[in-house]
Amino acid sequence: MERISGAEFVKSLAAVHTENNPQLEGDYFDEDGLLRCGTCRQPKRSRIEVSGEEIIVPVWCECRKKAADAEKKQTAAALAASRQWELRKLSLMDSALSEVRFSSADERENSASIGMCRRYSDLFPQMMRENRGLLLFGSVGTGKTFTAACIANALLEQGVPVVMTSLVKLIDGGSDELCSRMSAIDLLILDDLGAERSTDYALEKVYNVVDSRYRAGLPVIYTTNLTLEELKHPADIRLARIYDRVLERCFPVEFRGVSHRKTAARQGFEEMKALLGGDEGG
Repeated sequence: MERISGAEFVKSLAAVHTENNPQLEGDYFDEDGLLRCGTCRQPKRSRIEVSGEEIIVPVWCECRKKAADAEKKQTAAALAASRQWELRKLSLMDSALSEVRFSSADERENSASIGMCRRYSDLFPQMMRENRGLLLFGSVGTGKTFTAACIANALLEQGVPVVMTSLVKLIDGGSDELCSRMSAIDLLILDDLGAERSTDYALEKVYNVVDSRYRAGLPVIYTTNLTLEELKHPADIRLARIYDRVLERCFPVEFRGVSHRKTAARQGFEEMKALLGGDEGG
């Protein structure tokens, strides 16, 4: 096999790269016979010596460097947008919840609890390393699911894979593939712990998901309408092994107040009553 000299090898490389850095309108040759950029006036060609032979090779002027940086940023932005779309599709969140943010949270009654959840999302790399989750508990309609979705959206915007779904949906329609995915995702958010049916099948499925995350050392955020007392002392021994896992790894955050949904419903009723001119119960 015929050996290629170092000079010939450099020439072949220079020829390839010259095609990507051609002479453009306005470019000119300086007194040394080297091509310069007509815009930034910097060299687009340089002379080097290889094996005693002088070779002209292409170099990047400032304009080409800026163009390359812009192309790199554009490609990175496109990849980030594509990843955001894929993560959104993976997250299983309801479309309404995908729009909520901490900036729109009503903090009048639960400012301390919402603040803790915001800090959890800010500190998530540490939370993930230490396998620390949250247990958002309180009565119906106090903002637990809303706040959990705020955490999910904050992390999704940072490129963190998050899945948020309800345990009822998981039991009723979750495939083995979905359950397997949930054991490996960075953060799993399970809504409505305690709302699942107390059948052997349902409770075994819940336990398997909870236990798989526990064994994988990955965090979970749970929301529940149960009280801490009900979680610590369940009447059913089958629930005890589930709740023990939850309480061991999840910091409890209480949400208080009246139901936002009831308040909104009452406000809607009053608005309709005023519009229609009717009397309640008429």
